[in-house]
Amino acid sequence: MTLAIILLIVLALGFDFLNGFHDSANSIATVVSTRVLSPFQAVIWAACFNILAYFFFGSNVAKTLGSGIIDIHIVDTTIVFAALMGASIWNIITWYYGLPSSSSHALIGGLIGAALVKTGPAGLVWAGIIKTSVFIVIAPVAGYIIGQIIGLIVYWLCRKSSPVKVDHLFRKGQLLSAACYSMGHGGNDAQKTAGIISSLLFSAGLLGTTFSIPPWVALMCYSVIGLGTMFGGWRIVKTMGQKVAKLRPIDGFAAESSAAISLFTASAMGVPVSTTHTITGAIMGVGALKRKSAVRWGVAGNIIWAWVMTIPAGALISALFFTLANLIIHRHI
Repeated sequence: MTLAIILLIVLALGFDFLNGFHDSANSIATVVSTRVLSPFQAVIWAACFNILAYFFFGSNVAKTLGSGIIDIHIVDTTIVFAALMGASIWNIITWYYGLPSSSSHALIGGLIGAALVKTGPAGLVWAGIIKTSVFIVIAPVAGYIIGQIIGLIVYWLCRKSSPVKVDHLFRKGQLLSAACYSMGHGGNDAQKTAGIISSLLFSAGLLGTTFSIPPWVALMCYSVIGLGTMFGGWRIVKTMGQKVAKLRPIDGFAAESSAAISLFTASAMGVPVSTTHTITGAIMGVGALKRKSAVRWGVAGNIIWAWVMTIPAGALISALFFTLANLIIHRHI
């Protein structure tokens, strides 16, 4: 294993940490905004279940990211470097402005941008790109619809209970729903970095002739994303937990449960969906049950613009880094 590969693995783990840091708001925003857990307790809770997800999920998403977005045979150290830089820089930009964009789509955009500069459209795996792109729409819509269904069910079941009893019950219930959501988050997002590292190792001939996800790579990625979650992205917590819709424990339970269902399903299908899109759609769906004005649609609109821009922005930044890296390499040859 060369020094270049080791440094890129470190960079990939840095992205993984940033992914957990950036997306920790998705895991803890509802449980913090409903005051079921303190921010410190919430990040510890979420981080533990991020890591535990390793024992419950396979590697379908990792294989999609590693070989289903761009042709595995064109992957090299420069492509991996550019893709990770594009995704990481876009994550930092959206974190700074408090926008819950998708780390997953930033990484996908990074791969696409670097591949386009290297080989043009021939290097893209359109089936994987189209499937992922379709879920940009499906993920939040599914979160919204399932959120409304679960919300209606729990509201109906609790219709004769006192508000105090309902609040007490779902404060406990939210611990379970937040744990399930955090497992879904780790199970989908940690695999994306595992896929990138595995594609790098495969391109270097370190995995033999068949692309696979080494267990040590997966466990390392789950652990690092959990560590990132533990440090938390507090700017985005405020947007997700307070600005989209005001939540009670029963609302938080419904939103987290519906998002967890969506993530578990997507991971089983091997689709690298955005955990951000999913939980945002679920929060909006539950919020809209009370009344349409309960959702701050202006804030939601800004979030949607961040979603639309993520893949193109990640691709553009990655393409610039790929071009710059090539210029530096050729200058020193």
